[in-house]
Amino acid sequence: MPTGTLLLIDDEARLRQLLARVLELEGYTVVQAPDAYRGLELLQQHAEEVLVVISDVKLPDAHGVDLLPKFKAKAPDAEVVLLTAFGTIPDGVRAMKQGAFDYLTKGDFEQQLVVVVERAAEKARLRRRVTELEKKVGQRHSFSSMIGESAALRKAQNLGEQVAPTDSTVLLEGPTGSGKELFAQAIHQASERRLKSFVAVNCSAFPKDLLESELFGYKKGAFTGALTDKKGLLEEANGGTLFLDEIGELELNVQAKFLRVLELQQFTKLGDTKPSSVNVRLVAATNRNLKQEAAEGRFRPDLYYRLSVFTIDVPPLKARPSDVPLLANFFLQYFAAKLGKRLPGFEPECLRLLQQYEWPGNVRELKNVLERAAILALPNEPLNADLLPDEFHARARPVRLDGDDESLRAVEARHISRIMLDLQGNKPEVAKKLGIGLTTLYRKLQEYGIES
Repeated sequence: MPTGTLLLIDDEARLRQLLARVLELEGYTVVQAPDAYRGLELLQQHAEEVLVVISDVKLPDAHGVDLLPKFKAKAPDAEVVLLTAFGTIPDGVRAMKQGAFDYLTKGDFEQQLVVVVERAAEKARLRRRVTELEKKVGQRHSFSSMIGESAALRKAQNLGEQVAPTDSTVLLEGPTGSGKELFAQAIHQASERRLKSFVAVNCSAFPKDLLESELFGYKKGAFTGALTDKKGLLEEANGGTLFLDEIGELELNVQAKFLRVLELQQFTKLGDTKPSSVNVRLVAATNRNLKQEAAEGRFRPDLYYRLSVFTIDVPPLKARPSDVPLLANFFLQYFAAKLGKRLPGFEPECLRLLQQYEWPGNVRELKNVLERAAILALPNEPLNADLLPDEFHARARPVRLDGDDESLRAVEARHISRIMLDLQGNKPEVAKKLGIGLTTLYRKLQEYGIES
């Protein structure tokens, strides 16, 4: 049975109550108003619930067709069905142009109204779902959704937020796995182009002889196997944002074509004789030093200077160690939910090692490490250091306090020996006192040669 809220506006009380009863029997909640003033007032109050506005054309204080823009302004996702005793073609045409879903003539039309209202309600439900999805996508790819509070990340975020509303080309520089595509998506979502396509292209993922045709498209017969015209990714991004990841991988001849895109918003498809026009914003990313590449002849200097109008350095994870616990907890809970496990957090030793690791693979590596650890972890127990890969321990940075690494090891060994003595070798109690897992304690006893 259909559900949802309808707003019914008609100055004929008996007809209004009859129609309301018919629609309520179909499962709808019907809000009634006798005139335009009260109808707009009720729509303001119930804007989030109303799926369809059903309004008489001739109301005591307004003409229904003239009310259409006001209905749409107060409830953009709602549909409007107009009713009239004496329908005219000009009124009907004007109503449809103003955005009415349908224009019905009063009479023996109750069953017709039910069908029309259900179609209108379904369209409104669909539009509302799309709006909600767009909102969720926007939230997921926004600057505010980025996890981290370090100064390095905030600096990059502030630059991104400033350039996003413009149409300027942006060059994102940073190592692989640092989150350059996330920045590109956030720039797109914060721009006026957010309702259009965001097309991401990893230039290193395509064979070099195919990349040009994928980007620019081709005409039928351009080469062997080109049996039909093909639209390129550049056209797919028309009106939106094209993100070129690892742009340093582009061949020099393709770089020349992209220079024309940046200068004139034009390009020529393979096999075509006339240029095509597009309206795209370009966001590019690289893990190379493009300035040096240009100086050494491996990248076009003119394209580099067009790309680097606004450059943002996306910081590697090792430059933002304070963000590691936040990211680690996020990934841990994500994978716990995915695996159906309850994982309450990290032992202090495990979290310490996570913060001290160099993270050569950046956020991507952290995510992979946490996925592996979550799979191996026991339910209802915090993650311990032994769940981290062996090479992870080998490459972790040493902690340096007032002395060198050896003196710190000696301090830790003496501390564990003292706790072992105080608790008479009760290893579970010693591990609890130290805030580490039992397996971690055994490893440290073996590492420091402490008799157990």
